[in-house]
Amino acid sequence: HAPAVAVRRVHLRWRGSLSPTRLILGDAWERGYGDLEWRGWVPDRIMPWYLATHDGSLTHAYGVRTGAGAFCFWQADPGGLSLWADVRSGGAGVELGERLLPVCEVVCRAGRAGESAHAALHAFCRQMCPKPLLPPHPVYGSNDWYWAYGKNSAETALADAEHIVELSPAGGNRPFSVIDDGWQPIRGEAKAGVGSWDRGNEKFPDLPGLAARIRRAGARPGLWIRPLQAPAEAPDSWRLPRDRTVLDPTVPGVLEKVAGDIARLREWGFELIKHDYTTYDLFGRFQMGSALTREGWSFASGPGRTTAEVIAELYRAIRAAAAGSLVIGCNTVSHLSAGQFEICRVGDDTSGTEWARTRKMGVNTLAFRGPQHGAFYVADADCVGVTNAVPWALNRQWLDLLARSGTMLFVSLAPDALGAAERSDLKAALALAADPHPLAEPLDWQRTVTPARWRLLGVERSYHWVGEDGVGPP
Repeated sequence: HAPAVAVRRVHLRWRGSLSPTRLILGDAWERGYGDLEWRGWVPDRIMPWYLATHDGSLTHAYGVRTGAGAFCFWQADPGGLSLWADVRSGGAGVELGERLLPVCEVVCRAGRAGESAHAALHAFCRQMCPKPLLPPHPVYGSNDWYWAYGKNSAETALADAEHIVELSPAGGNRPFSVIDDGWQPIRGEAKAGVGSWDRGNEKFPDLPGLAARIRRAGARPGLWIRPLQAPAEAPDSWRLPRDRTVLDPTVPGVLEKVAGDIARLREWGFELIKHDYTTYDLFGRFQMGSALTREGWSFASGPGRTTAEVIAELYRAIRAAAAGSLVIGCNTVSHLSAGQFEICRVGDDTSGTEWARTRKMGVNTLAFRGPQHGAFYVADADCVGVTNAVPWALNRQWLDLLARSGTMLFVSLAPDALGAAERSDLKAALALAADPHPLAEPLDWQRTVTPARWRLLGVERSYHWVGEDGVGPP
């Protein structure tokens, strides 16, 4: 409660000796970027949402419950813990007036003797999110991004569906076939179009018909959207003050447009809706650190609500509009996605052109954000890009790990890369992914950012992520 002052951050401090701690792990605001790891003391390290400490035998955890009214991060030093709650509205202090703001609910968990650090963190994630929204069956299938990279069409989308159906097991849990960026009108050469989602472009003349054809082929159709991109005809009053190419979700008309766009995809027959870029579009950056965004700006409606509250309302609108379709959030705030979306992309992009990127982003993500799977949502560590540009000897290991991980498996299938070895491996992997399995546990994750030893389906397996020539310069 702060009726007479604009508030930027709230700082809470717990003083007490943490000297027995050997290693500390934190989380990320939205996705991991291959940078999550157990580390020693780094007092100025920013750890969004939660942290875990390990003293050699016990793993204790401290965090905030999902759905917080602020962007909360932790810092740790031998003398205690600090919690910082960023309550800004955009880049300006929030002005609450007489309103009482529920900032966050602090949660902690003491470690149990005999449990692994991974099991402790998974249990803590369940404690932070009392009501996750989860699909009834494992999620698996294809997404065309990592082979088509936006150069797709209705014909390639239908062929994609036919490929994933051919490679998937027969049975009730059908695979998804997701059309990513490339279908929208006036897409141009940019990665994403210009904010119109009411029809397809000339390559996608009949999206409802295409969804029906994908379903007849035996797959479940999915579609990508970037909901906060401003179309040319958007009124000035709808545009975000920080970036006029972005829609401001505090404007009622914008929320109505977003909800209408999401509902339209569902009405066209798409059973999975992937919405993307909302965090970047609002903040103007990916790896946001403690700053989150540039200083000084606020939303069109004024600084009366925190950014976390604004994003939560946007997510609720998307969730309601999607109704019975599954929702996957990409570049969404993880702690605000939990309980709203069934699936969350928890790491930055893997690749269909560069193995080093898949190794860095994918393996790290699965290891360090895997504990959120089934506790917050279905955790998506991203696709296996099956192309001729990525050595299959390395890529098949990523496929195998995901298939055995108990999380979700999506593959991008370049038609010219589906040789006999690839088909055999894909069939085996998709058969595993279609059924529920225990969550994978990285066994060497306290010593490396890219764990090679895993417990999968009750058996230890090892992978070799680096080729014979080592890793090249970044």
